[in-house]
Amino acid sequence: MRLVLDTDVMLSGLMSRMGASRVILIAAWEGVVTPLVSLSTLLEYEAVLKRPGNLIAMGLSRAEVDRFLDQWTALADWVEPHFSWRPSIRDPDDELFVDVALNGAADMIVTFNLRDFRPADDRHPGLGIPVGRPGDVLGRLEWRPSATSLSAFRHR
Repeated sequence: MRLVLDTDVMLSGLMSRMGASRVILIAAWEGVVTPLVSLSTLLEYEAVLKRPGNLIAMGLSRAEVDRFLDQWTALADWVEPHFSWRPSIRDPDDELFVDVALNGAADMIVTFNLRDFRPADDRHPGLGIPVGRPGDVLGRLEWRPSATSLSAFRHR
């Protein structure tokens, strides 16, 4: 399953010990799902994850966030957006995730902010990319992490 993760899911996955967002990060590390990234999404992740309050909440240093993002980039499929369809959603700040999803043939955009990903115009039917919460992804997977996976995953 090819996934584009909104920044809120990345942050939640790094803050949580056992939530659905954390399980998605583990699934990516184990090759069960394939995250899609671009330069824009990585810069967004970095900017948000390195906010002082978020560093405290995650219990990570700036260097640990850098290391995590380097490893995340290595396991993800890199997407170079060649086209955009704008405005496509209600929140223009999240268009970068739609660009990656369209150009990378994503199976789903994963976010907690479903409202932000509604079509920009009620007359527009949308782009055909499912948008769901982390729990929706887990509902589609037959895989579940082992207790060893859960305890071993520490922002590798």
